[in-house]
Amino acid sequence: MPTLQYGEHAQVELHTAEESPTVMLGMPHAQPIDDLPAAIACAINDPIDFPALRRATTPGDRVVLAIAPGLPWAAEAVAAIVDHLIEAGVQPDGISVLTSEETPADASGDPRRLLGPRLRGQIEQHIHNPKDPAKLAYLATTESGHPIRINHILQEADLIVPIGCLLGAGAAGYFGIHTGLYPAYADAETQSRFRSLSSLADSGQYKQNLIDEVNEVAWLLGIAFTLQLLPADGFGVLEVLAGHADAVRLQAQQRYTAIWQQPLPTDRSGLVVAGIGGKASVQTWSNLGRALENARRLVEDGGAVAVCCDLGDPPGPGVQRMVRTESRRAALSKIRKERPIDAIPAAQIASALDQGTVYLLSKLDPEIIEDLDMVPITSPAELVRLVSRHKSCTLLANAPFAVLDS
Repeated sequence: MPTLQYGEHAQVELHTAEESPTVMLGMPHAQPIDDLPAAIACAINDPIDFPALRRATTPGDRVVLAIAPGLPWAAEAVAAIVDHLIEAGVQPDGISVLTSEETPADASGDPRRLLGPRLRGQIEQHIHNPKDPAKLAYLATTESGHPIRINHILQEADLIVPIGCLLGAGAAGYFGIHTGLYPAYADAETQSRFRSLSSLADSGQYKQNLIDEVNEVAWLLGIAFTLQLLPADGFGVLEVLAGHADAVRLQAQQRYTAIWQQPLPTDRSGLVVAGIGGKASVQTWSNLGRALENARRLVEDGGAVAVCCDLGDPPGPGVQRMVRTESRRAALSKIRKERPIDAIPAAQIASALDQGTVYLLSKLDPEIIEDLDMVPITSPAELVRLVSRHKSCTLLANAPFAVLDS
């Protein structure tokens, strides 16, 4: 009896008729790390093609830990790296943490929360605002003629340590290991350019040009060292890759593909049930879009996709464009032109709806789901009944992370 896990704690047993074939995909070919802080400490002590991180620093250095937006394991990484740097003689007040979002009032999302109170008070957290000129500095102009305006503390740092989360090469909005640095900490105009719907063609020249630009900016910033976490799902980590940026970049996609790649079934299913498991930071509209993108490859035309998650955040301006719209094509035309912050997931949702019915089990108000032309599922029992009505079903666990090979 297949069981699909989703959200932070939920799971559902899906009963299917004996004559109804069920395929289970989306399970990684590796086991999560038991002690993540220890694994990170080991990786930065013995990096790939790089000396131990302490040997790249001096006591007076200004070090910036640049955390990729939405990284679930930011606190564990910060604690391990800070301990390492302080042992090397770097002063705590010379270490800064750069994030893209405000820390919640209860400090539950503070990337410094695993540090002692005194140390936490000495290490400053900087919040990036892509629309604030005071937080931006001109770095250079790319070979393609785009001016690079990036958070000023990156330009002023003696050492930048990017901390990121690996995704599949074809994942929407992912442009390689430096994505969590640029465009994450660039100006609003640059971020908008990277939200072009042309980037959804993962094998197209437009996306390759963006990948090249990201790598160029990392080189201009002098990024020599990087720490990248290979996710098991929205909870755990399978591998920690740390070391010389070029060496990590070469190994990253090889390791990700080896662990997450799954062969596409010969036949498509009438129903695909996709799960998004993990912490609140993983329950996002971006991951809903990635889940739908993967699920669409498994479902027959006119079939149905059901996504199970804990998504509860209200939709952004792009998704809202499709609320009660008479024409998704007209809405997408405006999204393509305006490039709102959620342009890419909005386009992925629209494509899934064009292909067939989309069901959603989430924490969203059912009325919001209905306004988007999706069908709300209000309980696991309702999902079980939906599965029982279909002649064939594919279960896709960890839907945002899976790599489906044709």
